[in-house]
Amino acid sequence: MIDTLKIFDELKETMDSSAAKKIAEVIGSLYEELRNTVTKEEFNELREIVAELAEAQKRTEQRVAELAEAQKRTEQRVEELAEAQKRTEGRLTRLEETVAELAEAQKRTEGRLTRLEETVAELAEAQKRTEQRMEELAEAQKRTEQELAELAKAHRETRKMVGGLSDAVGYGLEDRAIKSLPGILKTRYGIEVIAPLVRKFVSYDGRRDELNIFGEGRKGKRRLTLLGEAKARLSRKHVDSFLKLVHRLERHGIVSEDRFLLMVTYSVEPDVEGYARERGVEVIWSYEV
Repeated sequence: MIDTLKIFDELKETMDSSAAKKIAEVIGSLYEELRNTVTKEEFNELREIVAELAEAQKRTEQRVAELAEAQKRTEQRVEELAEAQKRTEGRLTRLEETVAELAEAQKRTEGRLTRLEETVAELAEAQKRTEQRMEELAEAQKRTEQELAELAKAHRETRKMVGGLSDAVGYGLEDRAIKSLPGILKTRYGIEVIAPLVRKFVSYDGRRDELNIFGEGRKGKRRLTLLGEAKARLSRKHVDSFLKLVHRLERHGIVSEDRFLLMVTYSVEPDVEGYARERGVEVIWSYEV
């Protein structure tokens, strides 16, 4: 009689318990059915077939386990690929956004470049107008300089003419004063002219001064140097200049402290006349000479 329990114990070492139990039961049933119909030799063949079936079942289960493990790895790889795909899609999305931003920035840059080109063109045109204006100004400056040169020449000629007229007026007034002053000095100031009044030049230390009215006089026993100038319109400046001349002559011994100073003029303001007399200079009007 066949030992199905032993067969079960052997089979469950290599396969699932339920499958081993089922096979052991089938073998037991077959054994009972075949015990009276098959020979020992046939039974041994049957046992070999059963053993081969068990081995095949074992390989099948092993293959199934391997396939299950491969399936597990495949699913894990698929998950990894899905995650990678997700990350790739995220990067692509960000890349698309970046490309869109760059396109917009490029658009703005092109706009700015267009405006810059317009500005440069406007500046170039303005520069052209400025250069043209500068040329016009240079030409106007040239004409102005020429006109100024002509005016300067005319002014020099005018000054020369005025100077000549001033000299003529001054010399005329001096000539009248030289002739009339002896009588005025005697009657008004008690000064007797003892040497003719003259116009003369004096030189000292390489300098030369013109004395409009120069002479000698006496007041009582006191001998005086007579010194004067004639001015068409007397001013403070004329008085100061005359006094500086007197001081230079005094330092060089040409005149002494015993002197009489006078200025003859056509016109003088009252304050200027007072300014002269306060400084020892008598003012004589032209209509008196």
